[in-house]
Amino acid sequence: MKLAVQLYTLRNDYTNGEEFLEILGKVKEIGFDGVEFAGFAGLEPEVIKARLDELGLTAVGCHIGLDDLKEPKLEETVKAAKTLGMKYIGIGGAAHSTEEDVKILNDVFGHANEKYADEGLKFYYHNHTEEYEIKFGDRLCMDVIADKAYLEVDTYWSFCGGADNYKYITENKDRIILLHIKDGIDRKPKALGEGNNDLLSVFKAAKEIDTEWLVLENDDPVPTGIEDITRSMAFFKANL
Repeated sequence: MKLAVQLYTLRNDYTNGEEFLEILGKVKEIGFDGVEFAGFAGLEPEVIKARLDELGLTAVGCHIGLDDLKEPKLEETVKAAKTLGMKYIGIGGAAHSTEEDVKILNDVFGHANEKYADEGLKFYYHNHTEEYEIKFGDRLCMDVIADKAYLEVDTYWSFCGGADNYKYITENKDRIILLHIKDGIDRKPKALGEGNNDLLSVFKAAKEIDTEWLVLENDDPVPTGIEDITRSMAFFKANL
């Protein structure tokens, strides 16, 4: 398994494109193999790709808006992703509280995944807590979304939603392409090992389904994003 970091974690550690490129170097120094984007700091994909290649980092995926997966923006989204070398394109969440909301999601993801399947691209959905709390009939909201979207399971929000992460991950291995590794207490994210998520069971499940990438994320890092992910990397090294 390889380790990536969701760059939303580091959003307060840079203020412009030049600093963003410097942050990528720090990510590599800490020991990560890849990054998942949440914006490009105003830089063109070609500029970022050159920096990734210089550092030996992989662009694993991205969090964008649902509208970016709809026509006519979809082709522009795909072009940027291909420039960066991504094979996964995702969103960090969208309206999902009603069956109509999920139908919209399914329509968007179904179209994107069908259109680009032959090009090796997969489009994914990242959950929060409610997807494991809301049911439509006897099915979890997350399961209905998975009918058309691939999944990036955020293993802390799923834990908060009452999921047995080991069971969910192993039973849905055909739809899961990425795992967000996150810890926390009382729905407040923490660095790995500083919360009460059962991360060892997540690691066990990830190994059993042969997950390629584990993606670290902390929505509220302290005191800085870099210091927070450094502590989390120590936990990875000690426990993975």
